[in-house]
Amino acid sequence: MVFSVVLAFAALASAYGSEGTPNDVLAVRRCSDFAVNGKGDNRQWDSVEWTALVKLDSKGADYATRFKIMYSAKGIYVLFAGDDSKITSPFTRDFDKIFKGDVFEVFFQPNPAVPAYFEYEVTPLARELVLLLVQDEDGIRSWAPWPYERDKVSKKVTVSGGPQRDGASISSWTAELFFPYGILSPLKGVPPAKGAQWRANFCRLDYDSGSMVKWAWAPIDTSFHELERYYTLIFQ
Repeated sequence: MVFSVVLAFAALASAYGSEGTPNDVLAVRRCSDFAVNGKGDNRQWDSVEWTALVKLDSKGADYATRFKIMYSAKGIYVLFAGDDSKITSPFTRDFDKIFKGDVFEVFFQPNPAVPAYFEYEVTPLARELVLLLVQDEDGIRSWAPWPYERDKVSKKVTVSGGPQRDGASISSWTAELFFPYGILSPLKGVPPAKGAQWRANFCRLDYDSGSMVKWAWAPIDTSFHELERYYTLIFQ
């Protein structure tokens, strides 16, 4: 069903042509596969520079937030790190509306010609939300990957400076993620060949101020779903 829906919207590709060309590029180096542990201490990360997220709202604390990315024969690795002073995330189950609390977010659009893309969110408590999305003239359509049990994202979260619980005072948190290509396979352009170009965004939400404060790699206007504003990943 996922394949048929993606193909059905391929005709919308013209809406995402030259006008949507992203204005920043990040090279993604290839790595050997390893087990994530939430600390980002695998030596392969040492050869990858941090990329900073930009704080988009004037309210809230100016928490430094950054990410790294690599890819392997089996999938894509992402490492997030962000300063923080409190965990604001009351959600206890995966697939809850965790975006109403603190999260790191990843968006991948492997084929910029097709408005279908992948979204992943993770909380400081290691709860997740996983979506495949398609945009059409009626808005955004989304669903959970199925069967998700077959190609699960490997996620490990580390909290520093305090306990890993809602409301706890902390100093920072880190999320290390591995996305197997199987979960992205309904999208065209997976796995990426050398030289492949994907659109992507890496984002953060924080609620310490009592309301949503946003960060992003590719700054957006009002929504993280503005595909035309995404930047470009080039796989080395």
